[in-house]
Amino acid sequence: MHVVAVLNRDGGTLRTMDLDGLCDQAIGIFARHGHVLDCRIVAGEAVEAELQRIAGTAGVDVMLAAGGDGTVSAAAGIAFATGMPLAVLPAGTMNLFARALQMPLELTAAMEALADGEIGAVDIATANDRAFVHQFGVGVHARLVRIRERMVYRSRIGKMLASLRAVVSAAVRPPDFEAEIQTRHGRERRRVSGIAVSNNPLGDGHIPHADRLDAGVLGVYLAAPMSTWALIRLAVDVLLGRWRSSPAVSEQEVEQVTLSFPRRKRGAQAVIDGELIRLAPSVVLKLHPGALKVLLPKAGA
Repeated sequence: MHVVAVLNRDGGTLRTMDLDGLCDQAIGIFARHGHVLDCRIVAGEAVEAELQRIAGTAGVDVMLAAGGDGTVSAAAGIAFATGMPLAVLPAGTMNLFARALQMPLELTAAMEALADGEIGAVDIATANDRAFVHQFGVGVHARLVRIRERMVYRSRIGKMLASLRAVVSAAVRPPDFEAEIQTRHGRERRRVSGIAVSNNPLGDGHIPHADRLDAGVLGVYLAAPMSTWALIRLAVDVLLGRWRSSPAVSEQEVEQVTLSFPRRKRGAQAVIDGELIRLAPSVVLKLHPGALKVLLPKAGA
């Protein structure tokens, strides 16, 4: 198997690592399992173009992306569009997609698991045809990301602390807006503080990520308008994986949902796999079962 790895030198934990040493280690691990690995270290702004080149290169069997959730999401979108199998090396703060794939989070263990892995298929979702592997969000989540991006942090711990500060700032005046939700069950109009749509339903007892990526449905989560303290309590519950007990949150599972925002403010934003984007007046979210080829650890390994 010929694997080409792209390491985002500006992403996640990689920015503070010896990347030449990491590449040498990866090449050795894959060689021991009978594979050839090429390693490319690129700046953050060049990652997507490099991934596109690899996806269009003959003779490449797997494209490996190493970086944070943004890097992995971009790589998954390219892999989905081209049919190129994707491998994920978890080198971000949360590594939500890697967790959903049940990848080891320690880098050496992850490389060993990938080198001994096998190609399978998992679900991927789209929002107005843009692919995402974890979550689309609007409302409080988008506000939280927008606030955090104004903060300065230089480490994984720093980013986590910035996220906590952002939660408090975002909760000072919780969002309260109108949304129209259309699914196979019908159409309803609700006032909410936030909406999240996930690639497969979120699991319990841990930070929000799917426990499996082959259920073939989206998870749709609506948070009712709430007070500052109620929102802070919900944020804590989300981090502890016990948010399902909150009476403010409702959920459903569907293959497709259309969200419309009749009173959308000018400049409103959404967040998709951690990246802020312009919020369209209407967003069609679809689940694509088994449409993403991925290199997975062997079952039971």
